Amino acid sequence: MILSDSEIRRRIENGDIGMESLWDYDIMTQIWPASLDFRLWNVFKIYKKARQTVIDSREWIDPGHVETIKIEEGEKFVLHPGDFVLWVTLEKIKIPYDLVARCEWRSSIGRLGVIIHSTAGFIDPGFEWTITLEMTNINEVPVALYAGMRIGQFAFETVQWEVINTYDKRKGSKYMHQVEPEESRIVKDLY
Repeated sequence: MILSDSEIRRRIENGDIGMESLWDYDIMTQIWPASLDFRLWNVFKIYKKARQTVIDSREWIDPGHVETIKIEEGEKFVLHPGDFVLWVTLEKIKIPYDLVARCEWRSSIGRLGVIIHSTAGFIDPGFEWTITLEMTNINEVPVALYAGMRIGQFAFETVQWEVINTYDKRKGSKYMHQVEPEESRIVKDLY
């Protein structure tokens, strides 16, 4: 069952859903009928195309092949057609053990041709901190994005039974307590 606005508000107020902005704004103004909007922080990463021939999923990504970019609040970043960036939410989130969250893009952003998560839109019980967004422009024209803009929304759903192996306790949880966007850590998977 998806949580309503009143339940999202109640669970944030009592600290059950942890939600904190890295900048000073009122999170409660981001609550919609059955979701909570999130914003873009000012830090993102891009892959340097000229520095690599392939990203091998069984090898660590060379840090020299990724560039971290920081822009100021309200500053513009132009996402060109076909470009891919790893951006991060302005909000730190903590998911309680009886919920999961889904990271979805806002319709207004989708209508610009921007996808905010390629595939990874699911947040497990026990996950804590910022969410890395895998963003692509599928439009034929560049789209300007701004640090601090509302870009997507979290929808919260209840888990039916007790979760035993929560993200924070699970061996091999690769992205716990990330602050800046993190490149893939698939190399840590067991093949």
